Amino acid sequence: MNRTPFQALACPLDGEPLQLEGGTWRCASNHSFDVAKQGYVNLLPVQQKRSTDPGDSKAMVAARQRFLAAGDYAPIAKALSQAVMRHCEQAETYSCLDAGCGEGYYLRQLSQYMTESQALSLMGLDISKWAVQSAAKQDDKRAPISRWVVGSNAQLPVQSATLDSVLCMFGFPVHSEFARVLKPGGQLLQVEAGPEHLRELREIIYPTLKPAREKAPDVPEGFAHRASEQIRYAISLEGADVIRDLLTMTPHLYRASAEGRERAANLEQLTLTIDAQLIVWERI
Repeated sequence: MNRTPFQALACPLDGEPLQLEGGTWRCASNHSFDVAKQGYVNLLPVQQKRSTDPGDSKAMVAARQRFLAAGDYAPIAKALSQAVMRHCEQAETYSCLDAGCGEGYYLRQLSQYMTESQALSLMGLDISKWAVQSAAKQDDKRAPISRWVVGSNAQLPVQSATLDSVLCMFGFPVHSEFARVLKPGGQLLQVEAGPEHLRELREIIYPTLKPAREKAPDVPEGFAHRASEQIRYAISLEGADVIRDLLTMTPHLYRASAEGRERAANLEQLTLTIDAQLIVWERI
């Protein structure tokens, strides 16, 4: 496959370009960052951490990996990949960052949807080292499809104006940083939960649901709105383990009361609404 890991990394300490020397990324000031044996690099300095182990836990990552592997979010991955493909009609290498990549599901799906002739330069970044470890372990060490990086959306370790697209999947967008790393005409593809997303589960774990507020998203500075697409469908989950994995991989696990979590744990079958909004922003 015509896939190469993204190269234009920046030092998280001084913003200078990083160069890969053997198994170490190094900047002109001699700050160095070793590539782990699993194939990823940690570019999250201690001073950028809010806790000793930020981001999703090992259990959350494992639950998400099992759930996504079953294909219930495949329509979201397909819509996202098609949006990238519409922007990717060019001969040169197309560079894409998944900012908050988790265990790498959406980048792997994107790589498979794209034609063999389209050259891709991919990077997955997440603040959770467990997520990035999982993503790197699933990649082919002899021919990796992506660069896997532990880092923060608040200070992306990426050189300015080097990306054709940025993905933000149910994550925490930092639009100023996304604008900095995108080329003019580059696109931010943002997927957010719609008002009906997982409604049936939320009705079980919460005493009441807040009424949904329908409003157009604010246009981030430096961007223009290009398209929006609603992705809505139903799924049926069978078995307590699958339902537990879904709950574990979402923030709802920690927001729900003990009684709500117990009600969810007793479920053996659940039909759910998947409701996602794909928004395409263009860097101007």
